[in-house]
Amino acid sequence: MNRPGPPRADPPEPHAPEPAHAGASAGTAGASAGTAGASAGTVGAPAGAAGAPAEEKRRRPRLASAPTPYLRLLTVTQFAFNIGFYAVLPYLATHLGSGLGMAGWLVGLVLGLRTFSQQGLFVVGGALTDRYGPRPVVLAGCALRITGFGWLAVAGSTATVIAAVLLIGFAAALFSPAVESEAAREAVRHERDTGTPRAHVLALFSAAGQAGAFIGPLLGSLLLLLGGGFRAACLAGAVVFVGVLAGHARLMPRADPVRKRKRERERGGDRTPASDTVTRTAQRGRSSWRAVFTNRPFLLLCLAYSGYLVSYNQLYLSLPVEVERATGSGAALGWLFALSSLLVVVAQVPLTRFSAHRIAPRTALVTGLAVVAAGFAAVPLTPAGPGGLLPGAALVVLLTLGQMLLVPAARGLVPDLVDDRQLGLATGALSSVSGIAVLVGSAATGALLDVPAPVRWAVLAAVPLAGAALAFTLPVGRGGKDRGTRAVAG
Repeated sequence: MNRPGPPRADPPEPHAPEPAHAGASAGTAGASAGTAGASAGTVGAPAGAAGAPAEEKRRRPRLASAPTPYLRLLTVTQFAFNIGFYAVLPYLATHLGSGLGMAGWLVGLVLGLRTFSQQGLFVVGGALTDRYGPRPVVLAGCALRITGFGWLAVAGSTATVIAAVLLIGFAAALFSPAVESEAAREAVRHERDTGTPRAHVLALFSAAGQAGAFIGPLLGSLLLLLGGGFRAACLAGAVVFVGVLAGHARLMPRADPVRKRKRERERGGDRTPASDTVTRTAQRGRSSWRAVFTNRPFLLLCLAYSGYLVSYNQLYLSLPVEVERATGSGAALGWLFALSSLLVVVAQVPLTRFSAHRIAPRTALVTGLAVVAAGFAAVPLTPAGPGGLLPGAALVVLLTLGQMLLVPAARGLVPDLVDDRQLGLATGALSSVSGIAVLVGSAATGALLDVPAPVRWAVLAAVPLAGAALAFTLPVGRGGKDRGTRAVAG
Protein backbone atom coordinates (compact mmCIF):
# COMPACT_ATOMS: atom_id res chain seq x y z
CA MET A 1 0.00 0.00 0.00
CA ASN A 2 1.15 3.40 -0.65
CA ARG A 3 2.70 5.50 2.02
CA PRO A 4 2.34 9.25 1.95
CA GLY A 5 5.65 10.52 0.82
CA PRO A 6 7.77 10.70 -2.31
CA PRO A 7 5.99 8.44 -4.80
CA ARG A 8 7.83 5.56 -6.31
CA ALA A 9 8.41 5.27 -9.99
CA ASP A 10 6.37 2.11 -10.43
CA PRO A 11 2.73 2.32 -9.35
CA PRO A 12 0.69 -0.64 -8.18
CA GLU A 13 -1.81 -2.83 -9.84
CA PRO A 14 -4.79 -1.13 -11.47
CA HIS A 15 -7.21 -1.58 -8.61
CA ALA A 16 -4.83 -0.25 -6.02
CA PRO A 17 -5.45 3.41 -5.39
CA GLU A 18 -2.91 5.74 -6.60
CA PRO A 19 -0.39 4.93 -3.91
CA ALA A 20 2.30 3.23 -5.80
CA HIS A 21 4.60 0.98 -3.91
CA ALA A 22 2.04 -1.13 -2.01
CA GLY A 23 0.70 -2.75 -5.15
CA ALA A 24 4.15 -3.35 -6.45
CA SER A 25 5.21 -4.75 -3.14
CA ALA A 26 2.16 -6.96 -2.98
CA GLY A 27 2.81 -8.18 -6.49
CA THR A 28 6.43 -8.88 -5.66
CA ALA A 29 5.41 -10.65 -2.48
CA GLY A 30 2.90 -12.71 -4.41
CA ALA A 31 5.52 -13.70 -6.95
CA SER A 32 7.93 -14.59 -4.19
CA ALA A 33 5.28 -16.62 -2.42
CA GLY A 34 4.58 -18.48 -5.66
CA THR A 35 8.28 -19.19 -6.14
CA ALA A 36 8.61 -20.31 -2.55
CA GLY A 37 5.62 -22.60 -2.94
CA ALA A 38 7.11 -24.16 -6.05
CA SER A 39 10.41 -24.68 -4.28
CA ALA A 40 8.67 -26.26 -1.33
CA GLY A 41 6.93 -28.62 -3.70
CA THR A 42 10.21 -29.74 -5.21
CA VAL A 43 11.87 -30.20 -1.86
CA GLY A 44 9.19 -32.52 -0.59
CA ALA A 45 5.99 -32.83 1.33
CA PRO A 46 7.39 -31.98 4.75
CA ALA A 47 8.59 -28.60 3.57
CA GLY A 48 5.22 -27.92 1.99
CA ALA A 49 3.48 -28.97 5.17
CA ALA A 50 5.66 -26.67 7.19
CA GLY A 51 5.04 -23.76 4.84
CA ALA A 52 1.28 -24.19 4.65
CA PRO A 53 0.47 -23.22 8.25
CA ALA A 54 2.67 -20.15 7.97
CA GLU A 55 0.99 -19.16 4.72
CA GLU A 56 -2.43 -19.80 6.21
CA LYS A 57 -1.54 -17.72 9.22
CA ARG A 58 -0.23 -14.93 7.03
CA ARG A 59 -3.41 -14.84 4.95
CA ARG A 60 -5.84 -15.13 7.83
CA PRO A 61 -8.17 -12.09 7.93
CA ARG A 62 -7.18 -9.66 10.64
CA LEU A 63 -9.79 -7.10 11.60
CA ALA A 64 -7.30 -5.20 13.71
CA SER A 65 -4.78 -4.82 10.84
CA ALA A 66 -3.50 -1.26 10.95
CA PRO A 67 -4.42 0.99 8.00
CA THR A 68 -1.57 1.93 5.72
CA PRO A 69 -0.06 5.43 5.84
CA TYR A 70 -1.99 6.42 2.73
CA LEU A 71 -5.27 5.26 4.24
CA ARG A 72 -4.45 7.23 7.37
CA LEU A 73 -3.84 10.30 5.23
CA LEU A 74 -7.24 9.89 3.54
CA THR A 75 -8.97 9.35 6.88
CA VAL A 76 -7.36 12.40 8.48
CA THR A 77 -8.30 14.35 5.36
CA GLN A 78 -11.97 13.49 5.81
CA PHE A 79 -11.72 14.52 9.46
CA ALA A 80 -10.16 17.88 8.55
CA PHE A 81 -12.61 18.51 5.70
CA ASN A 82 -15.56 18.30 8.07
CA ILE A 83 -13.94 20.38 10.80
CA GLY A 84 -13.39 23.23 8.36
CA PHE A 85 -16.80 22.88 6.76
CA TYR A 86 -18.91 22.53 9.90
CA ALA A 87 -17.10 25.37 11.63
CA VAL A 88 -18.98 27.57 9.14
CA LEU A 89 -22.12 25.83 7.83
CA PRO A 90 -24.27 25.78 11.01
CA TYR A 91 -23.99 29.55 11.31
CA LEU A 92 -24.46 30.48 7.66
CA ALA A 93 -28.25 30.86 7.77
CA THR A 94 -28.10 33.10 10.86
CA HIS A 95 -25.40 35.22 9.25
CA LEU A 96 -27.42 35.65 6.08
CA GLY A 97 -30.66 36.47 7.88
CA SER A 98 -29.54 38.46 10.91
CA GLY A 99 -26.16 39.69 9.76
CA LEU A 100 -26.93 40.63 6.17
CA GLY A 101 -30.70 41.08 6.49
CA MET A 102 -31.69 38.67 3.73
CA ALA A 103 -35.31 37.57 3.46
CA GLY A 104 -36.15 34.03 4.46
CA TRP A 105 -36.81 32.84 0.91
CA LEU A 106 -33.46 34.24 -0.20
CA VAL A 107 -31.65 32.48 2.64
CA GLY A 108 -33.29 29.24 1.53
CA LEU A 109 -32.26 29.88 -2.06
CA VAL A 110 -28.63 30.44 -1.08
CA LEU A 111 -28.55 27.27 1.01
CA GLY A 112 -30.20 25.32 -1.82
CA LEU A 113 -27.64 26.58 -4.31
CA ARG A 114 -24.86 25.45 -2.00
CA THR A 115 -26.36 21.97 -1.81
CA PHE A 116 -26.76 21.74 -5.57
CA SER A 117 -23.27 23.06 -6.36
CA GLN A 118 -21.87 20.39 -4.05
CA GLN A 119 -23.93 17.20 -4.25
CA GLY A 120 -25.30 17.83 -7.72
CA LEU A 121 -21.85 18.31 -9.23
CA PHE A 122 -20.07 15.43 -7.52
CA VAL A 123 -20.16 13.57 -10.82
CA VAL A 124 -17.97 16.31 -12.34
CA GLY A 125 -15.35 15.82 -9.67
CA GLY A 126 -15.52 12.07 -10.13
CA ALA A 127 -15.06 12.33 -13.89
CA LEU A 128 -12.11 14.70 -13.46
CA THR A 129 -10.58 12.29 -10.95
CA ASP A 130 -10.79 9.44 -13.46
CA ARG A 131 -9.29 11.65 -16.16
CA TYR A 132 -6.47 13.39 -14.29
CA GLY A 133 -6.01 11.35 -11.12
CA PRO A 134 -6.96 12.37 -7.58
CA ARG A 135 -4.01 14.57 -6.67
CA PRO A 136 -4.68 17.63 -8.92
CA VAL A 137 -8.43 17.41 -8.27
CA VAL A 138 -7.98 17.39 -4.48
CA LEU A 139 -5.48 20.25 -4.60
CA ALA A 140 -7.74 22.33 -6.86
CA GLY A 141 -10.74 21.68 -4.61
CA CYS A 142 -8.84 22.75 -1.49
CA ALA A 143 -7.66 25.94 -3.21
CA LEU A 144 -11.24 26.77 -4.25
CA ARG A 145 -12.54 26.10 -0.73
CA ILE A 146 -9.92 28.44 0.77
CA THR A 147 -10.88 31.13 -1.76
CA GLY A 148 -14.60 30.61 -1.12
CA PHE A 149 -14.31 30.86 2.66
CA GLY A 150 -12.15 33.96 2.39
CA TRP A 151 -14.63 35.54 -0.03
CA LEU A 152 -17.63 34.64 2.13
CA ALA A 153 -15.95 36.25 5.15
CA VAL A 154 -16.01 39.65 3.44
CA ALA A 155 -19.04 39.26 1.10
CA GLY A 156 -21.73 41.84 1.80
CA SER A 157 -24.05 41.73 -1.22
CA THR A 158 -26.39 39.04 -2.46
CA ALA A 159 -24.36 38.49 -5.63
CA THR A 160 -21.03 38.08 -3.83
CA VAL A 161 -22.54 35.80 -1.18
CA ILE A 162 -24.06 33.54 -3.86
CA ALA A 163 -20.78 33.46 -5.79
CA ALA A 164 -18.80 32.57 -2.66
CA VAL A 165 -21.29 29.88 -1.65
CA LEU A 166 -21.23 28.34 -5.13
CA LEU A 167 -17.44 28.28 -4.98
CA ILE A 168 -17.52 26.58 -1.58
CA GLY A 169 -19.96 23.95 -2.83
CA PHE A 170 -18.12 23.24 -6.07
CA ALA A 171 -14.86 22.85 -4.14
CA ALA A 172 -16.41 19.92 -2.28
CA ALA A 173 -17.71 18.53 -5.57
CA LEU A 174 -14.07 18.31 -6.62
CA PHE A 175 -12.21 16.99 -3.61
CA SER A 176 -14.85 14.76 -1.99
CA PRO A 177 -15.29 12.27 -4.88
CA ALA A 178 -11.52 12.16 -5.33
CA VAL A 179 -10.86 11.35 -1.67
CA GLU A 180 -13.83 8.95 -1.36
CA SER A 181 -12.93 7.00 -4.50
CA GLU A 182 -9.34 6.72 -3.29
CA ALA A 183 -10.59 5.48 0.08
CA ALA A 184 -12.72 2.86 -1.69
CA ARG A 185 -9.78 1.69 -3.82
CA GLU A 186 -7.48 1.54 -0.83
CA ALA A 187 -10.10 -0.34 1.20
CA VAL A 188 -10.33 -3.00 -1.53
CA ARG A 189 -6.56 -3.17 -1.71
CA HIS A 190 -6.20 -3.41 2.08
CA GLU A 191 -8.82 -6.17 2.12
CA ARG A 192 -6.88 -8.13 -0.48
CA ASP A 193 -3.52 -7.70 1.22
CA THR A 194 -4.48 -8.21 4.88
CA GLY A 195 -7.92 -9.82 4.95
CA THR A 196 -9.36 -6.81 6.78
CA PRO A 197 -12.91 -6.31 5.42
CA ARG A 198 -13.23 -3.18 3.34
CA ALA A 199 -16.29 -2.14 5.34
CA HIS A 200 -14.09 -1.87 8.44
CA VAL A 201 -11.72 0.53 6.68
CA LEU A 202 -14.58 2.58 5.24
CA ALA A 203 -16.17 2.71 8.69
CA LEU A 204 -13.01 4.32 10.04
CA PHE A 205 -13.23 6.80 7.16
CA SER A 206 -16.88 7.55 7.95
CA ALA A 207 -16.26 7.84 11.69
CA ALA A 208 -13.45 10.31 11.07
CA GLY A 209 -15.82 12.45 9.03
CA GLN A 210 -18.41 12.36 11.79
CA ALA A 211 -15.80 13.28 14.37
CA GLY A 212 -14.97 16.32 12.26
CA ALA A 213 -18.67 17.13 11.98
CA PHE A 214 -18.87 16.99 15.77
CA ILE A 215 -15.80 19.16 16.45
CA GLY A 216 -16.41 21.71 13.67
CA PRO A 217 -19.56 23.28 15.17
CA LEU A 218 -17.85 23.43 18.57
CA LEU A 219 -14.98 25.34 16.99
CA GLY A 220 -17.41 27.73 15.31
CA SER A 221 -19.35 28.22 18.56
CA LEU A 222 -16.14 28.96 20.45
CA LEU A 223 -15.15 31.60 17.91
CA LEU A 224 -18.59 33.19 18.14
CA LEU A 225 -18.47 33.18 21.95
CA LEU A 226 -15.05 34.84 21.86
CA GLY A 227 -16.53 37.64 19.79
CA GLY A 228 -14.90 36.75 16.50
CA GLY A 229 -18.21 36.45 14.69
CA PHE A 230 -18.99 34.72 11.43
CA ARG A 231 -15.95 36.18 9.73
CA ALA A 232 -13.65 34.49 12.24
CA ALA A 233 -15.41 31.15 11.63
CA CYS A 234 -14.88 31.52 7.86
CA LEU A 235 -11.22 32.38 8.31
CA ALA A 236 -10.75 29.44 10.69
CA GLY A 237 -12.30 27.13 8.08
CA ALA A 238 -9.97 28.56 5.46
CA VAL A 239 -6.96 27.94 7.71
CA VAL A 240 -7.97 24.30 8.14
CA PHE A 241 -8.06 23.86 4.36
CA VAL A 242 -4.69 25.59 4.01
CA GLY A 243 -3.30 22.83 6.22
CA VAL A 244 -5.06 20.15 4.15
CA LEU A 245 -3.73 21.67 0.92
CA ALA A 246 -0.17 21.80 2.25
CA GLY A 247 -0.35 18.23 3.55
CA HIS A 248 -1.63 16.80 0.28
CA ALA A 249 0.81 18.79 -1.82
CA ARG A 250 3.57 17.14 0.20
CA LEU A 251 2.20 13.65 0.85
CA MET A 252 -0.29 12.70 -1.85
CA PRO A 253 1.29 10.47 -4.52
CA ARG A 254 1.64 11.92 -7.98
CA ALA A 255 1.29 8.77 -10.05
CA ASP A 256 -2.16 7.44 -10.87
CA PRO A 257 -1.96 3.64 -11.40
CA VAL A 258 -4.89 3.35 -13.79
CA ARG A 259 -3.61 6.06 -16.12
CA LYS A 260 -0.04 4.78 -15.91
CA ARG A 261 -1.15 1.28 -16.83
CA LYS A 262 -2.86 2.71 -19.92
CA ARG A 263 0.33 4.53 -20.90
CA GLU A 264 2.39 1.38 -20.44
CA ARG A 265 -0.03 -0.63 -22.58
CA GLU A 266 0.22 1.95 -25.34
CA ARG A 267 3.97 2.51 -25.01
CA GLY A 268 4.85 -0.21 -27.52
CA GLY A 269 2.52 1.16 -30.20
CA ASP A 270 3.33 3.67 -32.91
CA ARG A 271 3.10 7.33 -32.07
CA THR A 272 -0.25 8.68 -33.20
CA PRO A 273 -1.19 12.24 -34.18
CA ALA A 274 -2.40 14.51 -31.41
CA SER A 275 -5.81 14.82 -33.07
CA ASP A 276 -6.26 11.05 -32.93
CA THR A 277 -5.25 11.05 -29.27
CA VAL A 278 -7.82 13.74 -28.49
CA THR A 279 -10.48 11.79 -30.37
CA ARG A 280 -9.68 8.58 -28.51
CA THR A 281 -9.71 10.43 -25.19
CA ALA A 282 -13.14 11.88 -25.93
CA GLN A 283 -14.40 8.47 -26.99
CA ARG A 284 -13.07 6.91 -23.79
CA GLY A 285 -14.77 9.64 -21.76
CA ARG A 286 -18.12 9.02 -23.46
CA SER A 287 -17.61 5.30 -23.06
CA SER A 288 -17.00 5.72 -19.32
CA TRP A 289 -20.19 7.75 -18.88
CA ARG A 290 -22.18 5.18 -20.85
CA ALA A 291 -20.66 2.34 -18.85
CA VAL A 292 -21.63 3.97 -15.55
CA PHE A 293 -25.07 5.31 -16.43
CA THR A 294 -26.20 2.17 -18.24
CA ASN A 295 -25.02 -0.06 -15.39
CA ARG A 296 -28.33 -1.27 -13.99
CA PRO A 297 -27.03 -2.61 -10.65
CA PHE A 298 -25.14 0.63 -10.02
CA LEU A 299 -28.20 2.74 -10.84
CA LEU A 300 -30.25 0.62 -8.44
CA LEU A 301 -27.62 1.30 -5.78
CA CYS A 302 -27.93 5.03 -6.51
CA LEU A 303 -31.70 4.88 -6.07
CA ALA A 304 -31.43 2.86 -2.86
CA TYR A 305 -28.84 5.28 -1.50
CA SER A 306 -31.10 8.18 -2.50
CA GLY A 307 -33.75 6.75 -0.18
CA TYR A 308 -31.25 7.02 2.66
CA LEU A 309 -30.20 10.59 1.84
CA VAL A 310 -33.78 11.81 1.48
CA SER A 311 -34.44 10.26 4.89
CA TYR A 312 -31.29 11.75 6.41
CA ASN A 313 -32.29 15.19 5.16
CA GLN A 314 -35.32 14.99 7.47
CA LEU A 315 -32.93 15.82 10.31
CA TYR A 316 -32.98 19.33 8.83
CA LEU A 317 -36.63 19.39 7.80
CA SER A 318 -38.96 17.20 9.86
CA LEU A 319 -36.94 16.88 13.07
CA PRO A 320 -36.95 20.65 13.80
CA VAL A 321 -40.73 20.64 13.38
CA GLU A 322 -41.04 17.74 15.81
CA VAL A 323 -38.77 19.40 18.38
CA GLU A 324 -40.67 22.66 18.07
CA ARG A 325 -43.97 20.82 18.52
CA ALA A 326 -42.73 18.89 21.55
CA THR A 327 -40.85 21.61 23.43
CA GLY A 328 -42.14 24.90 22.08
CA SER A 329 -38.69 25.92 20.82
CA GLY A 330 -35.79 24.63 18.80
CA ALA A 331 -33.23 25.01 21.58
CA ALA A 332 -32.86 21.25 22.07
CA LEU A 333 -32.14 20.60 18.40
CA GLY A 334 -28.42 21.14 18.81
CA TRP A 335 -28.22 18.47 21.50
CA LEU A 336 -29.88 15.95 19.20
CA PHE A 337 -27.39 16.72 16.45
CA ALA A 338 -24.56 16.31 18.95
CA LEU A 339 -26.08 12.97 19.96
CA SER A 340 -26.02 11.80 16.34
CA SER A 341 -22.39 12.76 15.76
CA LEU A 342 -21.25 11.36 19.09
CA LEU A 343 -23.04 8.08 18.42
CA VAL A 344 -21.19 7.67 15.12
CA VAL A 345 -17.84 8.54 16.68
CA VAL A 346 -18.31 6.01 19.48
CA ALA A 347 -20.16 3.17 17.74
CA GLN A 348 -19.27 3.22 14.02
CA VAL A 349 -16.09 1.16 14.19
CA PRO A 350 -17.31 -1.42 16.76
CA LEU A 351 -20.57 -1.89 14.85
CA THR A 352 -18.76 -2.40 11.57
CA ARG A 353 -16.23 -4.73 13.22
CA PHE A 354 -19.14 -6.79 14.51
CA SER A 355 -20.93 -6.97 11.16
CA ALA A 356 -18.00 -7.15 8.73
CA HIS A 357 -17.50 -10.93 8.94
CA ARG A 358 -21.13 -11.76 9.67
CA ILE A 359 -23.23 -10.15 6.96
CA ALA A 360 -22.70 -9.35 3.29
CA PRO A 361 -22.67 -5.71 2.09
CA ARG A 362 -26.10 -6.05 0.48
CA THR A 363 -27.55 -7.38 3.73
CA ALA A 364 -25.99 -4.51 5.67
CA LEU A 365 -27.46 -2.02 3.19
CA VAL A 366 -30.96 -3.52 3.37
CA THR A 367 -30.82 -3.79 7.17
CA GLY A 368 -29.60 -0.22 7.55
CA LEU A 369 -32.45 1.15 5.42
CA ALA A 370 -34.95 -0.91 7.43
CA VAL A 371 -33.57 0.56 10.68
CA VAL A 372 -33.94 4.07 9.24
CA ALA A 373 -37.57 3.28 8.39
CA ALA A 374 -38.08 2.05 11.96
CA GLY A 375 -36.86 5.43 13.20
CA PHE A 376 -39.64 7.25 11.37
CA ALA A 377 -42.24 4.70 12.45
CA ALA A 378 -41.13 5.08 16.07
CA VAL A 379 -41.87 8.81 16.28
CA PRO A 380 -45.69 8.63 16.60
CA LEU A 381 -45.44 5.46 18.74
CA THR A 382 -42.89 6.67 21.32
CA PRO A 383 -44.14 8.35 24.51
CA ALA A 384 -43.16 11.98 24.89
CA GLY A 385 -41.08 11.30 28.02
CA PRO A 386 -39.20 13.96 29.98
CA GLY A 387 -39.14 17.20 28.06
CA GLY A 388 -41.09 15.66 25.18
CA LEU A 389 -37.88 14.73 23.37
CA LEU A 390 -38.05 10.93 23.36
CA PRO A 391 -39.70 10.66 19.91
CA GLY A 392 -37.08 12.95 18.38
CA ALA A 393 -34.28 11.12 20.18
CA ALA A 394 -35.62 7.76 18.95
CA LEU A 395 -35.59 9.07 15.38
CA VAL A 396 -32.03 10.38 15.70
CA VAL A 397 -30.68 7.19 17.29
CA LEU A 398 -32.31 4.78 14.83
CA LEU A 399 -31.52 6.91 11.80
CA THR A 400 -27.89 7.16 12.90
CA LEU A 401 -27.64 3.41 13.57
CA GLY A 402 -29.05 2.72 10.11
CA GLN A 403 -26.58 5.15 8.62
CA MET A 404 -23.67 3.40 10.33
CA LEU A 405 -24.73 0.09 8.81
CA LEU A 406 -25.57 1.18 5.30
CA VAL A 407 -23.06 3.88 4.36
CA PRO A 408 -19.90 1.71 4.55
CA ALA A 409 -21.80 -1.08 2.81
CA ALA A 410 -22.98 1.18 -0.02
CA ARG A 411 -19.51 2.61 -0.56
CA GLY A 412 -18.01 -0.86 -0.41
CA LEU A 413 -20.40 -2.08 -3.12
CA VAL A 414 -19.35 0.55 -5.66
CA PRO A 415 -16.01 -1.13 -6.56
CA ASP A 416 -17.92 -4.40 -7.06
CA LEU A 417 -20.37 -2.86 -9.52
CA VAL A 418 -18.15 -0.70 -11.76
CA ASP A 419 -14.82 -1.05 -13.49
CA ASP A 420 -11.86 0.40 -11.62
CA ARG A 421 -11.31 2.92 -14.41
CA GLN A 422 -14.74 4.43 -13.74
CA LEU A 423 -14.56 4.33 -9.95
CA GLY A 424 -14.11 8.08 -9.53
CA LEU A 425 -16.98 8.82 -11.92
CA ALA A 426 -19.19 6.26 -10.17
CA THR A 427 -18.38 7.64 -6.72
CA GLY A 428 -19.34 11.10 -7.90
CA ALA A 429 -22.46 9.81 -9.65
CA LEU A 430 -23.61 8.11 -6.44
CA SER A 431 -23.64 11.46 -4.67
CA SER A 432 -24.95 13.46 -7.64
CA VAL A 433 -27.94 11.21 -8.27
CA SER A 434 -28.66 11.15 -4.55
CA GLY A 435 -28.22 14.92 -4.27
CA ILE A 436 -30.74 15.55 -7.03
CA ALA A 437 -33.11 13.11 -5.34
CA VAL A 438 -32.73 15.07 -2.09
CA LEU A 439 -33.67 18.33 -3.82
CA VAL A 440 -36.77 16.75 -5.35
CA GLY A 441 -37.58 14.70 -2.27
CA SER A 442 -37.23 17.65 0.09
CA ALA A 443 -39.83 19.61 -1.84
CA ALA A 444 -42.20 16.65 -1.71
CA THR A 445 -41.62 15.85 1.96
CA GLY A 446 -41.87 19.53 2.84
CA ALA A 447 -45.46 19.41 1.67
CA LEU A 448 -46.09 16.71 4.29
CA LEU A 449 -45.46 19.12 7.16
CA ASP A 450 -49.07 20.27 6.97
CA VAL A 451 -50.65 16.79 7.07
CA PRO A 452 -51.47 14.90 10.30
CA ALA A 453 -48.34 13.61 12.04
CA PRO A 454 -49.14 9.86 11.79
CA VAL A 455 -49.59 10.16 8.02
CA ARG A 456 -46.41 12.19 7.65
CA TRP A 457 -44.25 9.72 9.57
CA ALA A 458 -45.79 6.73 7.76
CA VAL A 459 -44.98 8.23 4.36
CA LEU A 460 -41.45 9.08 5.48
CA ALA A 461 -40.95 5.50 6.70
CA ALA A 462 -41.99 4.23 3.27
CA VAL A 463 -39.09 6.05 1.57
CA PRO A 464 -36.22 3.99 3.10
CA LEU A 465 -38.36 0.86 2.84
CA ALA A 466 -38.58 1.42 -0.91
CA GLY A 467 -34.81 1.86 -0.95
CA ALA A 468 -34.41 -1.41 0.96
CA ALA A 469 -36.55 -3.20 -1.62
CA LEU A 470 -34.32 -1.88 -4.41
CA ALA A 471 -31.16 -2.78 -2.50
CA PHE A 472 -32.39 -6.34 -2.10
CA THR A 473 -32.10 -6.80 -5.89
CA LEU A 474 -28.38 -5.92 -5.89
CA PRO A 475 -25.55 -8.46 -5.99
CA VAL A 476 -24.59 -9.71 -2.54
CA GLY A 477 -21.18 -8.02 -2.64
CA ARG A 478 -17.85 -9.12 -1.26
CA GLY A 479 -17.98 -9.41 2.48
CA GLY A 480 -19.42 -11.51 5.24
CA LYS A 481 -18.30 -15.04 6.00
CA ASP A 482 -17.62 -15.99 2.41
CA ARG A 483 -15.60 -12.91 1.60
CA GLY A 484 -12.38 -14.86 1.47
CA THR A 485 -13.66 -17.17 -1.27
CA ARG A 486 -14.17 -14.38 -3.78
CA ALA A 487 -11.55 -12.60 -5.82
CA VAL A 488 -11.34 -8.86 -5.44
CA ALA A 489 -12.52 -7.10 -8.59
CA GLY A 490 -9.99 -5.12 -10.56
